[in-house]
Amino acid sequence: MEGLHLTADLHECRCTSALMTSAAALADLCRGRTLKSGLTVVGEHWHKFPPHLGEPGGVTGMLLLAESHLAVHTWPERDAVTLDLYVCNFTEDNSQRARALMSTLVDAFLPGRVQSQQLQRGDREQVPYEGELLLEALNARSYYGFRFERRLLSRRTGFQQLDLLESSELGRTLLLDGRFMTSEADEFFYHEALVHPAALAHPAPRKVLILGGGDGGAAEEVLKHPSVQQVTLVELDPDVLQVAREHLGRIHRGALDDPRVQVLCQDGAAFVRATRERYDLVLLDLTDPETAAGPLYTRDFLQQLRGVLALGGMVVLHLGAPFHEGEQVRGLAALLRATFRCVNPFGLHVPLYGAYWAFAVASDAIEPASQEPPELRSRLAARGIADLQYYNPEVHRGLFALPNFYAKLVEGAGTPAAAEA
Repeated sequence: MEGLHLTADLHECRCTSALMTSAAALADLCRGRTLKSGLTVVGEHWHKFPPHLGEPGGVTGMLLLAESHLAVHTWPERDAVTLDLYVCNFTEDNSQRARALMSTLVDAFLPGRVQSQQLQRGDREQVPYEGELLLEALNARSYYGFRFERRLLSRRTGFQQLDLLESSELGRTLLLDGRFMTSEADEFFYHEALVHPAALAHPAPRKVLILGGGDGGAAEEVLKHPSVQQVTLVELDPDVLQVAREHLGRIHRGALDDPRVQVLCQDGAAFVRATRERYDLVLLDLTDPETAAGPLYTRDFLQQLRGVLALGGMVVLHLGAPFHEGEQVRGLAALLRATFRCVNPFGLHVPLYGAYWAFAVASDAIEPASQEPPELRSRLAARGIADLQYYNPEVHRGLFALPNFYAKLVEGAGTPAAAEA
């Protein structure tokens, strides 16, 4: 009886009226997408309700699955749908199939707002805990997760599903399309590593470009460097910025409204193509390559980034989890080496991301891995930077001391870019 139970309440649905009022159309959708997900239909029943008070009747129905069930109910008068999917994991783990099916069904109804829940059921060894358990996949076979006491909001933006939850351990935690993005308690691991190894290797960064980063955590770290005069933050989704301003002040600490920070809501790739500015640091604070941010991890885009760097400028980005996503990390390292003269991979464990995480600094002139602690201590003191929770000069050297398996992934993963005028 061990299994995964998923529910979703969909509001402001903009799908065709047939999906809300036709039993045949709704059954065809659910049956087809269930079979495509790899789950097994063994029976079904659908019922069309008559009109009521001048409003069309909705549909309720169920697919009986060898793995358990899918139930669907529509309220056309409210533009609302509820979905209930349970799969048992007795002989094999069907969780990934269930999540894929739920995601594709949600998308079919084009909701403006989504409330979703998931529950692990029936584990005889499981200690009963209160709160909502959320899991994220590192790959097809590896999952990790956290339990949250409160769901603060859940909405479908114009670009993605956005959820904000809260726990006593992590504090307020932002998820995008079901992936953990940032939390109040652990954000310093990621943001300090994204910013300071490169920023301290630069003698005096003045202009910084952040692509993504709508939570404001990267901008907050950048502004600790007194030489910084201008930060341009380009975030695709305005809802992320709104939620950050309203709920994530402990992460950005007002950086999103600092006069040195220009916040733009637009596509990062389009901005880079159009800008004539030159930047000392470019930070790719993005979702993963398999998401809508995928075009910003291509060779063409990296070459465009190289063109917006000032002399001595650097690009910083994350590559993924080298143990769980080895081919992705290898491929991105190869793209960087094919584009930039100097590529310095580094890594650290990020609690919210459930694994040791790979990053890289790419440049045509500066090697942050070669910076020595005395020089770094001197620059930290000169810049008056003391309120760091993770980064220090000794940690700097440790970040670039790669575990053997990670070093093998990125060594020789492409040839260094040829010198260009």
